[in-house]
Amino acid sequence: MRFAQWRIEKTGYGILAFITNHGYLDNPTFRGMRQSLMRTFDDIYILDLHGNSKKRDHSPDGTKDENVFDIQQGVAIGIFVKRQKKASLSSMANLYHAHLWGLRELYEKIDQKRRLSGGKYHWLSEHDVSSTQWEVLSPKSPYYLFRPQDTFLSAEYESGWILTKIMPESSLGCLTKRDNLVISQTKDELRSRILRFIDPNKTDSEAVAEFGLALADHDMWNASVARQTIKANDIDSFIRSEAFRPFDRRYIFYHEKFIARLNRRIMRHLDQSNLALVSVRQLATLPFEHVWVTEELSDQHLISVRTKEGGVVLPLYLYPESGKMELFDTGSRRPNLSPSFIKELSSKLKMQFVLDGKGDLQLTFGPEDTFNYMYSVFHSLTYRSRYAEFLKIDFPRLPLTSKADLFYELCKLGDRLVGLHLMEKFGKITTRYPVSGNDVVEKIDYTSPADAPEQSRVWINKTQYIEGVPPEVWSFHIGGYQVCQKWLKDRKGRKLEFNDIKHYQHIVAALAETITSMQQIDEVIDEHGGWPIQ
Repeated sequence: MRFAQWRIEKTGYGILAFITNHGYLDNPTFRGMRQSLMRTFDDIYILDLHGNSKKRDHSPDGTKDENVFDIQQGVAIGIFVKRQKKASLSSMANLYHAHLWGLRELYEKIDQKRRLSGGKYHWLSEHDVSSTQWEVLSPKSPYYLFRPQDTFLSAEYESGWILTKIMPESSLGCLTKRDNLVISQTKDELRSRILRFIDPNKTDSEAVAEFGLALADHDMWNASVARQTIKANDIDSFIRSEAFRPFDRRYIFYHEKFIARLNRRIMRHLDQSNLALVSVRQLATLPFEHVWVTEELSDQHLISVRTKEGGVVLPLYLYPESGKMELFDTGSRRPNLSPSFIKELSSKLKMQFVLDGKGDLQLTFGPEDTFNYMYSVFHSLTYRSRYAEFLKIDFPRLPLTSKADLFYELCKLGDRLVGLHLMEKFGKITTRYPVSGNDVVEKIDYTSPADAPEQSRVWINKTQYIEGVPPEVWSFHIGGYQVCQKWLKDRKGRKLEFNDIKHYQHIVAALAETITSMQQIDEVIDEHGGWPIQ
């Protein structure tokens, strides 16, 4: 597309028309390109053909939506017009947009013959630019979106505080690029891997071959240097616990010669007692389910492995760096909450902010109350659906309330969710693991009798299963992961010990209560005036 734009600029005028991936229409990464296109051309026509199976798209009426090609990625037709004499160098293009949803083809039978009578192919053969009902758009800074948005909801949503303005200090989580070597489910297994890797009886080539690694790469990885840096008796001092995936703690060999991105600037704040919110700047696909909590070193793919959905970690507390004087250093931790945000929230609630822990939620509130309120709002089903179009293009925004009783109720629900997700609090276990066997995860399957959902089963092999996993729990997603499936899938070929099975049952219980809590959050908000939150 950039080449095509350059070619038309060189020619001076003309028309470009082509069909492409439709991701550029609203992906924040392409906002500069959209702005450039608006400045280059006089008229732009966008016909979004949709058909994105990755996003599980459906037509607005709920019917199936199909791609015009045999691909997963949705597509769009773009027609870009540049006239010989542009009205003004500073003027922006007129932008016209239309949607085309539905099936690819519909046929009717006439005298033993099939004739194309509907669907996207039929519509495209019957229409041209002049007969298409275009919607005129006026893209605005900073995103210059090439898709329509609800401007009323846009103003409402943007009145909230964007997450990175609330919690200014943040970074992506830790990125290893070498999980096969440096991430393991047990300390003993990880220690054994590192010992085998640094074994002096092996050549560098033999060491990397065992773990499927290169001898060197452009990410500062050098196998020879890494092997020489670590001695056998130093290994344990670099083994750390890590939040690897939702409800899935692993062990990591956290050493700068082994890890691509330590992101130590932020991760160090999780060495001590802390909480951190994890979210993403933009989504690869809707819906927005990309909020999690951690209290320790965290993986960049904690809530999604999809491109663009790297987990950004926002610690609640910041600790002074050992041996380093900092501006306004009090010698203890301070909240990672902007003063202007706290000032506005305090003013709305008519409560005094305390610098650590929780307040009484009558006269005072603290950082952890603020965290719980955020966590609660971001788990509202109505919040996620009402602002879906905005949530996919930047960090979530937080609406503030002036109702102390609503703040109290949401803090309480958020606190429970945080405890469940950190597995510091537990829901009631209702699942069963009734059949004895080898306990090895082989083939994962899910069966759910329509007339007896309480007998729904998650099979780990041909004979063994966890029974009583509701369909809504089995299908529940956190970010890019279907949690109940993902946890087992990552243990394929392994034997589940007693504690593993108990942990999985706690996951199911936590997700069941999460679903209930999300509904309760909406009920509480509705009881206090509904949306938008006031």
